[in-house]
Order: sequence, then C-alpha cells, then structure tokens
Amino acid sequence: MKAYRIRAGAGIGALESFERASAPLSGDQVRVRVRAVSLNYRDLMVAGGSYPVPSDAPLVPGSDAVGEIVEIGPQVGRWKVGDRVATSFFPHWHDGAPTPHATRDAFGGGAEGVLSEELVTGERSLFAVPAHLSDAEAATLTCAGVTAWNALFVESRLAPGASVLLLGTGGVSIWGLQLAKAAGLQAFVTSSSDDKLVRAKALGADATINYRSQPEWQRDVLELTGGRGVDAVLEVGGKGTLQRSIDAATMGGTIAVIGGVSGFAGEFDPFSVIAGAKRLAGIYVGSRTMGEDLSRFVGVNKIVPAVDRVFGFDQANEAYAYLRDGAHFGKVVIAV
Repeated sequence: MKAYRIRAGAGIGALESFERASAPLSGDQVRVRVRAVSLNYRDLMVAGGSYPVPSDAPLVPGSDAVGEIVEIGPQVGRWKVGDRVATSFFPHWHDGAPTPHATRDAFGGGAEGVLSEELVTGERSLFAVPAHLSDAEAATLTCAGVTAWNALFVESRLAPGASVLLLGTGGVSIWGLQLAKAAGLQAFVTSSSDDKLVRAKALGADATINYRSQPEWQRDVLELTGGRGVDAVLEVGGKGTLQRSIDAATMGGTIAVIGGVSGFAGEFDPFSVIAGAKRLAGIYVGSRTMGEDLSRFVGVNKIVPAVDRVFGFDQANEAYAYLRDGAHFGKVVIAV
C-alpha cells in the first residue's frame, strides 16, 4: 500500500510517498481502509521541527482519518467489517481526565500517523461518524472538532445563552462557531479578512471583528457585550493574543488555550486573571468519549463542517503548502 512519511524538522518539502507492506492484525485490532485525512496546524509543526516527536526517524504524519473497517481481529467486539469510523487523536485516551499515560503516542506524533491508504489500530482508538457527513467532512472530527467540543462544553461548561469569542477562521474556530450556534450560544469571530468574516456571518456569527483594522479588538468585544465580556474565548493565537483574550473574557470566564499561531512564548498580566477570577484552561484535543459525544451532537443537529478544499492523495505536498499559506476557511483535507 501507499503512504507518506516525513522527517520531523525537515520541512514540508521533505514529505514523500513510499510503498509499505500491510501490517498484520493482533487480537483486538482492526484494519481501516482510509478514505480521507484532515490536516492540522500540528502537522506543519512536525514538519517544521517545532513539535516534539520521540525519534528522528521518518514517520507517517497525520492524526485525523476516516475510513471503512475491512478486517477485524478475533477479539474485536466493538466493530464489524463495513463500519465507518474516525480515529481518536490519542489512541489510549478513551475517557476521563487526561493523564501522561493516556495522552502518550498521539497519531502522527508519538505514534505512526494516518496519511496512508490503510491503518491498523486498536478497536478502542476509533469512534463512529455521522452518516450524513462525506468522508472529507467526517475526517475533520478527530482534532479540530473534538478540540472545539472540549473547549466549549467540557472545560468551559457553556450552556445555551452563553457567549464565546472565536479567534480566526481556521479549523478549530469554525468548528467552534458551528457547534456554538447549534447549542444556542452567542458567537463572535475575529479575522484579518473581511471576506472570511462575511462567510462567518453566513454560518451564524452574531458579530465579527477585523483584527487588522481593529487591533485593540478586546475593546470591541467588551462593547458588543455591554462591558461584560464573553464567557469563553477559544484562544488559538498564542503570545500575540493571549492578554487580549484574557481582557475580553467576563469575570469568572474561561480562556481555553488551544494553540500558538503567533508563538508559544510571551507574557501576560497574572493580576488580570486573579482579579477577574478568570481561568486559563489548556486544551489538549480530547478523549475518544468526547469524539463520540461530538459525533452524536453533529448527527442530531445535521451539522456539516466547513471544508475549504480537498486535495488528491498524490497532492499531499500541495495540501501542506496550502495549509501553511493560511488562506483556508475551515479545514484542508486529503482524499485517499
């Protein structure tokens, strides 16, 4: 079968296809014929060398795959041949709180990834996907979808009528917008592109802010909320946005720290957190149970995630470059 591999830190130009033998199954494993793989910012970090991996040997990248089970081991009880499934970002984090043991060996990081025609994995590292989603759409559940779900409903514990600020229009933020509106939340979105903000409004955003023309966007958020601030912020920016996100949150609000597009260094004022009784919550994707909860919610509400562009399997390098250039709205997917 065909797969891709890359050496961490070698750059996206080092991503190469290769032929590999199909792996045998152990008793509780399944074989999945991969149909689509969704890319994440983490994949760029692995390529660029800013994401820690345990070995300098080339690895198969990618964490987000959807496909069809084509073979099961003799001890498998959760699945049958023909079932349509998605990978859980952490194969060993099934439920409960994160632990170092549960979050070891993430697909495409600590463990072999999914950018391959076929995947062999344990039966407990998968969850079922909604029938109404295409393969490309379902492939976006694993990381961006689960991360947004965790940030909104697990860590921030938002209820209908609450408000959330979503930074940018990448995969997690747009997933967050779609989930927020389906759950009856008030959602505000920032972007440097007026065109993307128009698209966010079409998906239900209650208000939008262009952070290039409004660099002190936290003040706009306070104005939009009558001085109160939002109940939660999905903070994906990092050192360039964290303090503004803290300032945009209401007293007792949650800043769900998800990524660092502008870097992971920087400073913030601890007193603004203390005096506001605000909570910084690190979001490390989520468990398989969160994926199952997300999948049911998406199925009931018939949510269709925003897929910006689908590349062919032989266009993986182009897909990486397109993601790197940052012109996407929602997710970038590779069909397998």
